[in-house]
Amino acid sequence: MERLQKVLAQAGIASRRQSEELILQGKVKVNGQVVQTLGTKVDPDQDWIEVNGKHIKQEKKRTFVFYKPKLVITSMSDPEGRKTVVDYFADVPERIYPVGRLDYETEGLLLMTNDGELANRLAHPRYEVNKVYITTVKGKPTDEELEQLRKGVRLEDGMTAPAEVRMMQANPEKSKLRIQIHEGRNRQIRRMCEVIGYPVLHLIRTKYAFLHLQGLNPGDKRELTKAEIEKLNRMLR
Repeated sequence: MERLQKVLAQAGIASRRQSEELILQGKVKVNGQVVQTLGTKVDPDQDWIEVNGKHIKQEKKRTFVFYKPKLVITSMSDPEGRKTVVDYFADVPERIYPVGRLDYETEGLLLMTNDGELANRLAHPRYEVNKVYITTVKGKPTDEELEQLRKGVRLEDGMTAPAEVRMMQANPEKSKLRIQIHEGRNRQIRRMCEVIGYPVLHLIRTKYAFLHLQGLNPGDKRELTKAEIEKLNRMLR
């Protein structure tokens, strides 16, 4: 027997927290009865579970490294009709969704999964999962300005955590930086660079935890191996 919200997350319905909200909203039935009590124990192999009137079944858990191209929305759909990350997973029968997000102009590594529990833990601040970005900025930051990024800068939503920052290439017109952070705020790298006066010209996420883009081109995906999934789970204990 397992908690209902865990079963929903494992079925790829939503993250565990979002599954709890579905339960509290009365959108989940077990054997024909609405269940609104968090922590209700169910047997996913024996009990008939419905969400919004639709029977759910346990999907095979799948997680992918996806090389998100620029000008693609990190969303399940877009009212403006722009291309979304899920459009690249039309050949995957499971309901795959993004872990976190990359903004429209940013390219690079995005994890896609139907494992709600894994997605929830990866996104949780307590685990401090490192992400590496390579950014090209306008101009040439000084050592003192880069040190500000390393120590943390004040954004509208508060101070950023310390970051690892290294200058890769520098000239007066534009410079390339490697920035490693473990936070996941909206457009964080862009805002950090703007605070010290150097607008981002190009941004790519090259690494998420120990995962990288090696061998992938924009729009490509690669399913994680069993060993990689086990390594992620060990990190998140």
